[in-house]
Amino acid sequence: MYSDCVEVLCDLIRIPSVNPMGKALTGRPYGEAGITRFLQECLQKLGLSVELQEAEPGRHNVIARLDGANPPHSGGRMLLIDVHQDTVGVEGMTDPFEPRVENGRIYGRGACDVKGSLAVVLSVLAKLVENPPPHMPTVILGCTVNEESGFTGVKRLARSLKDGECALVERLPDAAIVCEPTGLDVVVAHKGVVRWKCHTTGRATHSSRPDLGENAIYKMGAVVQALQRYDAALGTKGEQHRLLGAATMNVGTISGGAGVNTVPDHCCIEIDRRLLPGEDPVQAQAELRDYVASTVDAGNVPQHDEPSLYAPALSDEFNGPLADHVVEIAERCEVAARRTAVAYATDAWAIAEAGIPTVVFGPGSIEQAHTVDEWIAVKQLHLAAAIFYRLLATAP
Repeated sequence: MYSDCVEVLCDLIRIPSVNPMGKALTGRPYGEAGITRFLQECLQKLGLSVELQEAEPGRHNVIARLDGANPPHSGGRMLLIDVHQDTVGVEGMTDPFEPRVENGRIYGRGACDVKGSLAVVLSVLAKLVENPPPHMPTVILGCTVNEESGFTGVKRLARSLKDGECALVERLPDAAIVCEPTGLDVVVAHKGVVRWKCHTTGRATHSSRPDLGENAIYKMGAVVQALQRYDAALGTKGEQHRLLGAATMNVGTISGGAGVNTVPDHCCIEIDRRLLPGEDPVQAQAELRDYVASTVDAGNVPQHDEPSLYAPALSDEFNGPLADHVVEIAERCEVAARRTAVAYATDAWAIAEAGIPTVVFGPGSIEQAHTVDEWIAVKQLHLAAAIFYRLLATAP
């Protein structure tokens, strides 16, 4: 049961779990409720202890435990595997929840990000339950919600582990692997992110007499030019990380005005600031805000909302031995895994901040994530299954 990762992945793809991205949970395909139920039933059938943990109303992390050869309170090792339940939306896709296996690939929403990893872990757990290895650590599986829009699931999980509130976990795990499509490379560092909205206000009037109004879009034009200068300064004068390079900033959306025949009295942009290890999200926003205020005319200074999303970066300062272990296991499975860093954010930052050495690892390529023809190679799944079996069979 559940030993074939390809079959399990197809089952997972058939269960919609689209992140509502801040909107209300209005039924299929939005929210993780369906896949939460599937995971709870699957893990209980395997004989694992299972706990549901509410991260926000109607959205629950699934936490499961497979006891190892030696109990953690007596010195036995404990390994946490984190994998998120949600996917991005399906706009532009045809039959996103009907898996297709073609030419060595499995197509469907979530195949790569990140239900492929989830299928691998479930299949490996089934094998470990059937034949427990003599040196297996205690394995904690955390299936978290809302990774794609806010990280509330992993924040809840990490807080419960740190504060001793998780009924299944009596102490902090010794190490953690966060599943993402890394191409079976070992991600030891990634950038963080802070996002917020920025507004300029004006005075509306008829477009035939713009001199009587105040154009909020023109004001925002000055702000955007200042932000371009700020981004250039980050790339040339800012601090650099040996693996991640420089911090970055991007203006992702702009909106304003009521119609072409009206001088706009409001304009809004959304800002995405990518963070390096050690940078504080709130401080990064404050520095950008102060830069803009000091470089535009007093009448063009915008108003900034509080951050709508933030996630600190993952540092490579404390996960070296764990990365070495994962690389060594991969090499035994004839996979030349590299230590690397990525620009996108993952659940790993929250787990690392709880005091657990953490790396990011999994099958599939980030280039296929979020695409209209999302897929994962069957070969990657099988290689990942071999690696995860050894990882979960031997203490890190």
